[in-house]
Amino acid sequence: MVPYRGRLALRIARVLLALACLAWYVRAADERFPSVIAVLAAYLVYAFGTLFELRFDSARRAGVALVADVTFFGFWSWVVAVGWVGWPAAGWMSALLCTYVLTSAAILHDPTRVVVTAVVVALLALLFAPHGDAPPVWVAIAASGVAVSVVFHKRYLDRRLSHTLRHNVIIRSQAQGAREAERQRIAADFHDGPLQSFISFQMRLEIIKKLLARDVDAAAEELRELQQLCKTQVGELRSFVRSMRPAENGVSLPASLSRMVDQFQRDTGITSTFSSGELFDPAETEVSLELLQIVRETMNNIQKHSGATRMALSVGVHDHRIEIKAEDNGAGFPFSGSFNLDELELLRMGPVSIKRRVRMLGGDLQLESRPGHGASIEIRIPV
Repeated sequence: MVPYRGRLALRIARVLLALACLAWYVRAADERFPSVIAVLAAYLVYAFGTLFELRFDSARRAGVALVADVTFFGFWSWVVAVGWVGWPAAGWMSALLCTYVLTSAAILHDPTRVVVTAVVVALLALLFAPHGDAPPVWVAIAASGVAVSVVFHKRYLDRRLSHTLRHNVIIRSQAQGAREAERQRIAADFHDGPLQSFISFQMRLEIIKKLLARDVDAAAEELRELQQLCKTQVGELRSFVRSMRPAENGVSLPASLSRMVDQFQRDTGITSTFSSGELFDPAETEVSLELLQIVRETMNNIQKHSGATRMALSVGVHDHRIEIKAEDNGAGFPFSGSFNLDELELLRMGPVSIKRRVRMLGGDLQLESRPGHGASIEIRIPV
């Protein structure tokens, strides 16, 4: 849709051209015909009228305006051709009218109308060229070519813009889905971790309250166990908060992963090792953040569900892909075997959030489960 000011400018230009044609005919015509003056005056009145109906534009009104402009151009070209106004100035007035008609058509109308208008205008200019004079004809042909080129380029840009808008809608939808999934994951992690500790803490306090009235020694033992529970709860809260942190600015991906593994070992007591081959930071920061979050979730799953005593993380680059492998000696998954990302999604198995993040990055993963003997997950992300 052309902005209001652009449409207003085109209509003001129509008024000025209509006024100029009428004034030129009245001033320069050797013999003034009332019928010609009436047509010129009628078009001027119509041009003024369109100024006041600008806010009521429609496709039908635009089509009527285009027919009126082309008809007036043909009429003026005929007036010039029969020699009723002076030449060559009147001929260049025809060239201005031709340029206006094709410009407004290219701006306001679809390619089909523009092509038809360009052909009609070129034929009228050729038919009514006085004295075999070529410049107005060449102006009409050149303006027709430019108008057709502009309208097809405009359609190309409209399609690009439409594609971009659809892509943006999809991206926003995916981002909204990712935010919702992340909120659900955080809520589930909080419910399964810190919240359960708080509930247990509250229950133990009720037990101690009852024991204090009957058995002080038992109450003291419960307090010691409660202290241990508090230490565990603090560790869980620290891990939970740490998993929400983004990557540190200015720290490379290998260094961030190494720090995460060290912190994981300190918080959980699980013996952890980290090895890094030739690894570089991805060009897009979002990829690094997603990789770090994938590793956080992997280690969080090991801590919560595996019962492992050892964990090993290795990263490297192979065939233009970042490869991350995490392995533990815990209980493994409820299923047995080796599965890739497509198979896991088809069977609805494996860590949902990790699968979603890997898919979003255009990567793949291989998950191997050995119930009672541990599990390993290998993630490959193209760079």
